[in-house]
Amino acid sequence: MPTSQPPKRYAFIDVQNTASTTRKLLGFLIDWYKLCAYLKDKWKCEKVFFYSGIDEGDTETTKEFESLAASGCIVKAKTVFSYKRPDKTIAIKCINCGADNAEVVNMGYNRKSNCDVDLTVDAMEEAGPGKEFLIFTGDGDFDYLIRKVVAKGTKVYVVSSNAGVKKPGMNTKRLSTKLKDVIKEHPERVHLIDIDSWKMRIQKSV
Repeated sequence: MPTSQPPKRYAFIDVQNTASTTRKLLGFLIDWYKLCAYLKDKWKCEKVFFYSGIDEGDTETTKEFESLAASGCIVKAKTVFSYKRPDKTIAIKCINCGADNAEVVNMGYNRKSNCDVDLTVDAMEEAGPGKEFLIFTGDGDFDYLIRKVVAKGTKVYVVSSNAGVKKPGMNTKRLSTKLKDVIKEHPERVHLIDIDSWKMRIQKSV
């Protein structure tokens, strides 16, 4: 009697989103070498993709990802660029004379490396029956990708955290509502792995 073949597994890691999740919400830093080894040894991933932005002149991070590439991971890195957010003009009434004044508020800069397209294209190329993906992100922009690879017969594990930040005037969750909806709609094909459950295996020693 023939035995079924084990699934072919691939990991796609949105580095910025994942690092922010563990650092800001869960209180630990990821050792990317440990994560890569865990994915290959425990999960038997055939390919581990890293997608990251690197600041211009950041030689330390550049060397780190070069070493990851040398160890067999597939690294897709881009230089981070900054762009100005539009300033806001606020109307202020003088409490003394009642005159209307305008104040311009500097809204600062956004930083972006835009690796989402690379991750999406690579995942679509690998998708198919008998495949399993571990997609490391809480970004709702990937809900369309997940729906597409599921339609091609791929099982998906979303690796992130449902933890959130609750402060006065702020109530946020790292895992987007769009990804939660995909998980609910496809309970047999899409699952959440809480990355905090991997902490002891992947955290960086400090």
